[in-house]
Amino acid sequence: MEYRQFGRTGVMVSPLVLGTMNFGDPTGTEESLAMMKRAVEAGINFIDTANIYAKGESEKIVGEGLKKMGNRDRIFLATKFYNAMSDDPNDRGVSRFHIMKECENSLRRLKTDRIDLYQAHRPGFTVPQDETLRALDDLVRQGKVLYIGVTTFPAWKLMEALAVSERLGLHRYVSDQSPYNLLDRRVENESLPLAAAQGLAFIPWSPIAGGALTGKYPVDGSSPKGSRGDTGRQIWKERISPGGRAAGVKIAAYAEGRGWDPAGFALAWVKDRPGVTAPITGPRTMAHLETALTAMGKKLTEEDYAFCDTIVPPGTAVANFFNTSGWMKG
Repeated sequence: MEYRQFGRTGVMVSPLVLGTMNFGDPTGTEESLAMMKRAVEAGINFIDTANIYAKGESEKIVGEGLKKMGNRDRIFLATKFYNAMSDDPNDRGVSRFHIMKECENSLRRLKTDRIDLYQAHRPGFTVPQDETLRALDDLVRQGKVLYIGVTTFPAWKLMEALAVSERLGLHRYVSDQSPYNLLDRRVENESLPLAAAQGLAFIPWSPIAGGALTGKYPVDGSSPKGSRGDTGRQIWKERISPGGRAAGVKIAAYAEGRGWDPAGFALAWVKDRPGVTAPITGPRTMAHLETALTAMGKKLTEEDYAFCDTIVPPGTAVANFFNTSGWMKG
């Protein structure tokens, strides 16, 4: 296993992150625990969850798994806050009020005394950055959180936060978790250069584009029954777009012709892009996890990268994976 440095910190992490968004819904507890065990046995030491995943059930399962395995101190554990946890208008966002309460809730669900990486799941535009950063700084000083990060922030908002931290002498964000895959390469324009310049770890989410890069979504607009594309939700119509379908089919066919499983190919492409620390794989089944694990020790060739650039050129997008973020349109 080739471990990688987590940004400018001294932490070393596996080149693949186990994402647990499916834990608790739709994946049951037993299969989720089995996937955790298998991932750790394969060398993964970075697990990512969030309070919003299955309304806390994912964190509970992760906590149970860590307790059963007895290896908490070998795992770099990440979770997130921001999304609404109830109808209470204060039970959401990036305010001190919400952060302090949700940190305690996550610690309890995870059955741990610390969160290794505590991330703002989305940016807040009505709360001053210093309020959020002072709350997170307090959690770090209390030992409840070791590092802080963000997910799906615009580059300017993240840079502003780094400047505020430096001006006020507060702990700074050390990582950015944003969507990055062969169908949406827009982070190459600003977010990845910012991460490189500021020593931030970069953790891509949705590296196989919600399954679109497996080739399972044909250009005729149909979708496999029970798939995300079959839900009819607008978010997935934009992510599994006509352009995304066409590109996904071409890339999947190329990957198979090169002897790759298409999902493994797409994951390996992201894994070794300049500036990337470790992409997140969010398996729903053990079979999905096994496919992802094959990508850890494999690399694409220059020919492979060149082909991919002809389908979706650098910095461009044929599908919208930022569509849960109001600040990013188009």
